[in-house]
Amino acid sequence: MIYRVRYNKSAGQPGRGTELHKWRVFDETNKERLCKQVILKALAWTEQDPNGVDWNVVSEGDIHIDRENSIITIL
Repeated sequence: MIYRVRYNKSAGQPGRGTELHKWRVFDETNKERLCKQVILKALAWTEQDPNGVDWNVVSEGDIHIDRENSIITIL
């Protein structure tokens, strides 16, 4: 699956995670997950987001979610 990682500019605002949830991870269905840390262990590249303003780090692989520590790893 392909995942897009983007910096969470609205961290700490209502519904946008705590101040420490600095990353937004989107899957191919556009489901969003907020996390404190992202670890990429798969091939990754950058692309401009379709909105024309933001940039994404894109990675293809399998996702592992450590909910206790709020870490997403893409393998």
